[in-house]
Amino acid sequence: MRLNYHSRTVRLLIPTITVLLIFAVWQLASIVDLLPSRFAPAPTQILGELGSLLGGSGLWTAIGATLSAWIQALAIAVVIGTTVGLILGSSRYLSAFFRPVIEFLKPIPSIAMIPLVILTMGSGKSSEIFLATYAAVFQMLMSAISAVRDVDPVARETAAAYSMPLWARVRFLIVPSMLPQLLTGIRIASNTALVLCITSELLVGMSGLGNQLGQARSVGNLPVMYAYIFVIGIVGFGLNTLLLSLQKRLLGWHESYRNEAQ
Repeated sequence: MRLNYHSRTVRLLIPTITVLLIFAVWQLASIVDLLPSRFAPAPTQILGELGSLLGGSGLWTAIGATLSAWIQALAIAVVIGTTVGLILGSSRYLSAFFRPVIEFLKPIPSIAMIPLVILTMGSGKSSEIFLATYAAVFQMLMSAISAVRDVDPVARETAAAYSMPLWARVRFLIVPSMLPQLLTGIRIASNTALVLCITSELLVGMSGLGNQLGQARSVGNLPVMYAYIFVIGIVGFGLNTLLLSLQKRLLGWHESYRNEAQ
């Protein structure tokens, strides 16, 4: 019997089996002391702590604080990056003029700006949002620039030859052509923003999952620390899955998704 990888059941079954195998090997390594508990507690111990955290309010408060900063940073990055990318991508002169500035700022990691941001903005949530936005905006900027340039020039000329109104060009030509790359850019920017939110909370002590992870590490509570690592991974996986599902729904007409529409 030949399995169809594109079926939803198989796509869910394979990752589930992989995770269960990893946990089984990890548990066995802990039992035989191949993996010392002072470095990595047994999965059953971590899951027990995770169950305790799920029953309290501290975990949910931390998740809410992190997601609040994440969604604000992502929204700002999408608006700024897409708008500026549309402008620069539509003009070779503006693109050439601002390219040195973009190429200079893009490689600078947001973490390197933490001392400056704290000095100017303090250690509140606004600093976390700024750092996450700074990192994510370049993902959207480059995606938007590339998306504008991918619009078929022949289609542009055809629309102009038939005097197609501006709104019709945007709706039927520009947006459908740009949407695949823009949505991919949003997914990448989302991951980047979440990483910077967690990092800011961990290094600076802002409220959120990163802060809770840092507190568990500082007191040497490894099971709780690993439990928070699992939570962060689950949150990141859930957000990426949600955005990927939205992307597939919006791009069901696109050739790259037609074969998966089942």
